[in-house]
Amino acid sequence: MITADINFPVPLLDKRVEKWPMMSSPAPTLAISCLYLLFLWVGPKYMQNREPFELRKTLIVYNFSMVILNFYIAKELLLGARAAGYSYLCQPVSYSNDVNEVRIASALWWYYISKGVEYLDTVFFILRRKFNQVSFLHVYHHCTMFILWWIGIKWVPGGQSFFGAGINSSIHVLMYGYYGLAAFGPKIQKFLWWKKYLTIIQMIQFHVTIGHAGYSLYTGCPFPAWMQWALIGYAVTFIILFGNFYYQTYRRTPHSAPKASKSVTNGISTATNGYNKLEEVEENGKKQQKKGRAKRE
Repeated sequence: MITADINFPVPLLDKRVEKWPMMSSPAPTLAISCLYLLFLWVGPKYMQNREPFELRKTLIVYNFSMVILNFYIAKELLLGARAAGYSYLCQPVSYSNDVNEVRIASALWWYYISKGVEYLDTVFFILRRKFNQVSFLHVYHHCTMFILWWIGIKWVPGGQSFFGAGINSSIHVLMYGYYGLAAFGPKIQKFLWWKKYLTIIQMIQFHVTIGHAGYSLYTGCPFPAWMQWALIGYAVTFIILFGNFYYQTYRRTPHSAPKASKSVTNGISTATNGYNKLEEVEENGKKQQKKGRAKRE
């Protein structure tokens, strides 16, 4: 039986991060997120009657930059946790200025920042007129992660927070590596046979998150219970949404699923944020192949 207190007492703010960039107030995070949502509305209208941007070189640079950033985050969290003697099953938050604790808090701050940078995934979709790829799951995932991790850094930038962030950033190394390779075009894309396994790995991640948080609540781990319950609820929404995405993309019968694209962007859509040289268009009820008439960068 779960014995953790679920009255959700108001936790203390972490004084170490209050003067860090973006952390003194939620206003910058909320403002950026509102601009993101505004672009979701304005962007497609602006691009509707314009040729798509190609952005091939931009996507290559962006995706491999995200590989480097997520690798750095995962590395810092792993090494910092080992140096601090962290437990992988139950680790309370330490608000001390110990060098290893500050190192972990810093890595988690970069993780939060990376979620804001990931808004560019959507921007690139819209500029390339891939409007159908901006699904509810895509927007839900991007917008909520950035906002919720501001809360995480403000109150719990350490302890068990390192566990989920470490797993997720490691997965993002693989994912953005895939997107970067896909951005080189069809000659490389044909070798990327492992695309659907990115979604499977993400779904495994959410189940691990629930199990990890549930175990902590069951054993009475002195990590804030409100954070554990929030993680469980949040992970459940992703299991439902990603599960539906996986079924629609890989399990439905061929006549009801699009044949042209089964690639994934952050496990959220059915096309990569990379570059596709050929696009299928339908004319007079027949599909023809034509070269994409994209603007050059």
